[in-house]
Amino acid sequence: MIIQQFYDKGLAHASYAVVRTGKMIVIDPARDPQPYYDFAAQHDADITGIIETHPHADFISSHLEIHHATNAVIYASKLTGAEYPHESFDDGDTIQLNDIKLKAINTPGHSPDSICILVEDENGKEQALFTGDTLFVGDVGRPDLRENAGNITAKKEELARALYHSTRDRLMKLPHGVKVYPAHGPGSLCGKNMSPDLESTIGRELRENYALQLMAEPEFVKTIIADQPFIPKYFGSDVELNKKGASAYAESVNKIVRLKGGVTIEKEALVIDTRPNAEFMMGHEKGAINLQNGGKFETWLGAIVGPNERFYLVANDDDALEKVISKAAKIGYERNIIAGISDPQYPLLPARDFNLPRFTTNPEKYTIVDVRNPIETEDALIFENALIIPLPELRERVNEIPEDKPIVVHCAAGYRSAAAASIVAAKIAAVPVLDLSEAVVEIGRQKIEH
Repeated sequence: MIIQQFYDKGLAHASYAVVRTGKMIVIDPARDPQPYYDFAAQHDADITGIIETHPHADFISSHLEIHHATNAVIYASKLTGAEYPHESFDDGDTIQLNDIKLKAINTPGHSPDSICILVEDENGKEQALFTGDTLFVGDVGRPDLRENAGNITAKKEELARALYHSTRDRLMKLPHGVKVYPAHGPGSLCGKNMSPDLESTIGRELRENYALQLMAEPEFVKTIIADQPFIPKYFGSDVELNKKGASAYAESVNKIVRLKGGVTIEKEALVIDTRPNAEFMMGHEKGAINLQNGGKFETWLGAIVGPNERFYLVANDDDALEKVISKAAKIGYERNIIAGISDPQYPLLPARDFNLPRFTTNPEKYTIVDVRNPIETEDALIFENALIIPLPELRERVNEIPEDKPIVVHCAAGYRSAAAASIVAAKIAAVPVLDLSEAVVEIGRQKIEH
């Protein structure tokens, strides 16, 4: 038996292939199916099944595309309400992969329709558990994503109680040596305390996972609900699209119009400029948002831009444009792109001077906007009188920012503040809008030392 993990660091998403003597099953596949086809060819295997542990909120799955390409059967819980061709896969159901078995375990909690997949080897020994978003290394799945999305909705308290019983009554009773293969690693917004390790064992999780320690149900519910990260705008939309099944990746991406140079933008259209901030500041489309291409681009795109908003995507060159289009497609946002623009041409803008010593000496002469997330700001602020507006909420709340003093925007390291400053500057012209950028790191360090 071969188990192969495919890891997308940008979305902290892990998918899997299980191969046994010429047959292969894919679990929770990412949007681009090509890596699974390549792996199957490498091992001279036929893809005979695809398993969805639940309708994912944070990425678009290629389950339907793989089904169309290979005629593999899609397996999902009957509770999913799947609108694509599938076979139900719930408690008591098994998939025979030559001489090994994959068994379904219903584990509601992260979502009402979550399942885990237990693998028995050719000798009937329980060897591996694919846990989807139910159990992570060092964490469990958050229970607050299905209050308003999916075939079945449920309050977070109800799902947290279900998760308590799924872990205690089902997963924690498995042999300690069973390997745990989760659908996410650190950086995913589907949990709050994930280990850097991308696999584990039941025994290790029983020892080290805070959520599996001895506690009563009410304490578990309170603990799991507390301090969860923000929910990006696109999560609910992706649940619905994954219930239906997305269009083919390459076909959908290839439909996007690509333009070069100076382009006339549709009136009032949103522009997402992915170039480095230094280049953006030299010249850009009026009102553009500077969301730089980085490690978490797709997450921030789906946090700032709504699932029904259309936008232009700007990049330095053709290669950079293809990369950000691909990232947008991971969350289903290629459908929103009016056109991709490479090699853009904008008139030079006058340089905006930020006198950092003047600011640090007299911060009270500025309106300071802290765009970090609540979990980052609840313990201590870098600037005591800062106005706190998390980046995912900034476009809707920019009118809360007073215009009587120059505005300084900051985050924790500079990436989010570039996007935030461009959002604020697009709406406020009466006073300068300045980005503290990476200087915030040194200022924060100095405050800690003193």
